[in-house]
Amino acid sequence: MYAEQASAQPTGWATYCNPLDIDYTYMVYNSSRNISYRSGADPAVIEFRGEYYMFVTRSFGYWHSKDLINWDFIKPVQWFFEGSNAPTAFNYKDSLVYFAGDPAGYGSILYTNDPKSGKWTPTASITNNIQDSELFIDDDGKTYLYWGSSNVHPIRVKELNKDDRFLETGVTKDLINLDEEEHGWERFGENNFHPTLKEGYMEGASMTKHNGKYYLQYAAPGTQFNVYGDGVYIGDTPLGPFAYMKNNPMSFKPGGFTNGAGHGITVKQTNGQYWHFGTMALASNSHWERRLCMFPTYFDDDGLMYSNTDYGDYPRFGPGHPTKAGQHCGWMLLSYKGKVTVSSSQMQIKKSTSTDDDYEITEMPMEKNSDGEIISEVLTDESPKSFWVADANNDQQWVKVEMLNPGKIYALQLNFHDHESGIYTRTEGLRHRFIIEVSEDGDNWKAVVDRSNSYKDVPNAYIVLNLPVDAKFVRYKNIEVPGKNLALSEIRVFGLGLGKKPAKVKGFSVKREEDRRDATLSWDSVKGAQGYNIRWGIAPDKLYNSWLLYKDTSLLMRCLDKPTTYYFTIEAFNENGISEKSEIVKSE
Repeated sequence: MYAEQASAQPTGWATYCNPLDIDYTYMVYNSSRNISYRSGADPAVIEFRGEYYMFVTRSFGYWHSKDLINWDFIKPVQWFFEGSNAPTAFNYKDSLVYFAGDPAGYGSILYTNDPKSGKWTPTASITNNIQDSELFIDDDGKTYLYWGSSNVHPIRVKELNKDDRFLETGVTKDLINLDEEEHGWERFGENNFHPTLKEGYMEGASMTKHNGKYYLQYAAPGTQFNVYGDGVYIGDTPLGPFAYMKNNPMSFKPGGFTNGAGHGITVKQTNGQYWHFGTMALASNSHWERRLCMFPTYFDDDGLMYSNTDYGDYPRFGPGHPTKAGQHCGWMLLSYKGKVTVSSSQMQIKKSTSTDDDYEITEMPMEKNSDGEIISEVLTDESPKSFWVADANNDQQWVKVEMLNPGKIYALQLNFHDHESGIYTRTEGLRHRFIIEVSEDGDNWKAVVDRSNSYKDVPNAYIVLNLPVDAKFVRYKNIEVPGKNLALSEIRVFGLGLGKKPAKVKGFSVKREEDRRDATLSWDSVKGAQGYNIRWGIAPDKLYNSWLLYKDTSLLMRCLDKPTTYYFTIEAFNENGISEKSEIVKSE
């Protein structure tokens, strides 16, 4: 059988796929309501002595990596009882790592010179108001703590004395606040719309120093929404004054399979490449059910900071690629709207976040095909909130996907769902065991992945085949997963189809509405297209943001800034590739 991960992958380079494939922790939060789910949010990632450490909300520990792709969990010797909340970490001159993030919003700042050991020393002082904090130590040793999580109050900063137990110096300053009347992307709600609440949440401050400038990053408008992103204000000093960056949001992923790219941190790789780690909204069991993402980040010639989120939940070149690190590697989605049958079905749920901060839920009736097999419509719909639950968690459970067209398979992503798992904290020994088979005709099968004896815990398993295979059918055969029942939200198959790319999009128009924060986009349907990818920005050569849609031929965007002129283009895509871009449209 083929190994599921190889050192020499078909691209010639390692790849990764968002949401990141790590062993997310089950949450204590909401355990009093017996809601069991994994989550990973508010990442703080640092480079220390040539390696990387990632701290994540309420995870009862942190992760270590040498390559920013493969992460191993470290269980610390001492830690906060409920895990850290919206943590912050800082590498001070490769000598010490400082850390803060007590869930109660106050507590000692910890430090260590050996984060691999899991041993930390607390400072003797107590620092108040460190909820959603960012610890930043400038080159001169001056220390700043940025914080704030509110739909009313601003991001603030106070100075600390690093050399005297991080005592406060008394210097506290209000810095920035949301301006929803000017900035459409800061408006609260799914797609930046809510019928009653207009004020978005500003939170997740983060600071990056680059070429003598200070880039103060912040998240808005709410972690559960598809439009959760990170913006930037730029200053000449750590205390400001700060000016709003014209190309905001800096990190934004409103469309596609998993949405959101907010409340993150920007880390500089050892080779000089920047990466922005952010929070994605899964939001199925709970609005606070989240995952992590990673996007390459750049500073252009005008000093503007931006991230590349194009095809942001498709396979991307890993950090080791010399010229295309973090960019889409060219593998397309083969499984979209594929015909799915399953071994059993306790329930199938279609679910989406509605504009009134609740859910729209549909339970699908049991249906069978002409062969008597149970049909599932939720496992290839590109929605992480929809899910299927099998009758049991054993080796009699399976899922079969018949893709609409045959193709060459390079990789798969299995997105498992937590359904009444009964787990409420970090639990060791969890594992996902399964076999994946492929077939060209649906009768003759061969195994391409064998994790029947695996000890890996992979709730969002990303698996690259040792060698690509031609197939029209994919079959997942369960052995064991965490929880009482096998449950999945999506099986995604990536590769290249055998047909033609779609034609260039025609009829693309952009109408700026009376409220200039809104724009209606429309275009002609393209034969054979799965969907469309819209790119926009503040200049023809600064189309830094993107929005991916399946099927639709129109979009109402509510994420624009009132005073800004924008430029738009669109492309069609399918399992065979991506079309040429349309001519750029200017919207005054």
